[in-house]
Amino acid sequence: MSVPAFIDITEEDQALELRAYIKAKGAEISEENSEGGLHVDLAQIIEACDVCLKDDDKEVESVMNSIVSLLLILETEKQEALIESLCEKLLKSREGERPSLRMQLLSNLFHGMDENTTVRYTVFCGLIKVAATCNAIAFIPTDLDQVRKWIIDWNLTTEKKHTLLRLVYEALVDCKKGDAAAKVMVELLGSYTEDNASQARVDAHRCIVRALKDPNTFLIDHLLTLKPVRFLEGELIHDLLTIFVSGKLIAYVKFYQSNKDFIDSLGLSHEQNMSKMRLLTLMGMAVEFKEISFDTMQQELQIGADDVEAFVIDAVRTKMVYCKIDQTQRKVIVSHSTHRTFGKQQWQQLHDSLSSWKANLAAVKTSLQALSPSA
Repeated sequence: MSVPAFIDITEEDQALELRAYIKAKGAEISEENSEGGLHVDLAQIIEACDVCLKDDDKEVESVMNSIVSLLLILETEKQEALIESLCEKLLKSREGERPSLRMQLLSNLFHGMDENTTVRYTVFCGLIKVAATCNAIAFIPTDLDQVRKWIIDWNLTTEKKHTLLRLVYEALVDCKKGDAAAKVMVELLGSYTEDNASQARVDAHRCIVRALKDPNTFLIDHLLTLKPVRFLEGELIHDLLTIFVSGKLIAYVKFYQSNKDFIDSLGLSHEQNMSKMRLLTLMGMAVEFKEISFDTMQQELQIGADDVEAFVIDAVRTKMVYCKIDQTQRKVIVSHSTHRTFGKQQWQQLHDSLSSWKANLAAVKTSLQALSPSA
């Protein structure tokens, strides 16, 4: 694929026109083409093109598309350094201003290049950075399946893969797309091995804090299986995560009393933590007991008698617990609760339930056949 440039002149003449235009704008550049060839001409044109970035959008886009059209006819090995240089210019020029124009220019370049060209990585990273400054990440393809495909197609090194995923994550967070950001971060952490897991300390720490802070994220046991998170075992952040995965409210209260400054340093709200831990504690209780008295809830959740009903209503709204209130008997009757963790024991319970259903259906079928031989 290439960027269409409706100019019926040779590449050398096109470079000459670009040189003349940029020089007329005040750039220090020769009006004559270099003897080194088109790639040298483009290097000099790109180096001096800052001056034309101050023009109106249509004029800038016209000039840049002309540069891009020349870039795309170069041999692949000569493109990379020039494309990186052009991206740097577009990212640094008038940073924070005219983001839609800069996105358009980078998009033209990105979609004009061969899909498997490694340097597309540089252009895509630039697109993400610009999109994040203007809350336009929705216009950039960030679907994980697509990003995974590009990582393979572009044959990225481990370092570049991590950089790309980290950029996508940060852009999604900045644009308030928490669920999508969480998936990207899990993908990032899951890409580390035992050998380099220690390098992901900051990412793992950030992932845990984001999960704890999100008021709509309750099931986070999968984080404990990630190698960079396991590397944090023995540290306060890992202890806190473990409490939110399988501990009760009383465990969190004890942790907070001993580590108040640490909780504050993470930017976490103690009251929000208490609210989430109350729900998580109820979820654990609801898995174990089908009926829970008001007194037990008051004690385990540290709430007043007048707050029980309102709490249950809020809990049901999260769809993590399904239950109803028996005011006469002063108890909560549980119909279903989501498991906070899903390990070997839960898989066995699921297997047993499915086996029981299968046996019951077989018995029903046998009974029907006995009543009607043709059934």
